[in-house]
Formats: sequence, C-alpha cells, structure tokens
Amino acid sequence: MSSLVLLVAVLLVLVVVLLGAQLVDLAHRYPKAVTPMLVGLGGMTAIVAVVVPIVVR
Repeated sequence: MSSLVLLVAVLLVLVVVLLGAQLVDLAHRYPKAVTPMLVGLGGMTAIVAVVVPIVVR
C-alpha cells in the first residue's frame, strides 16, 4: 500500500468516528430523534451498499 492510500484510510476512519460521536451526542440531547435518525442511516447504508460496488467496478 502506498502512503497516500494509508493517509486516506486514516482520514476516513477519523471522519467516521467524528460523525459517530456527533450522532451519539445528538441522540443524547434529543431522544425523540433517535428513530428517524436510525431510519435515515439505514436508508443511506442501503443506498451506499448498492452504489459503491457499481462505482468501484
């Protein structure tokens, strides 16, 4: 692996951790928003699971 690939991977992991922490904080502050957030994240996950293999190919 080149150092550029490793750098991008580390940055991606840091961004995912940051977004996860923000979602946890938001869920802690607004408990009623947890269900819509989970539904939205599930939908985004499904879309990404379909689009990423197409783009990579």
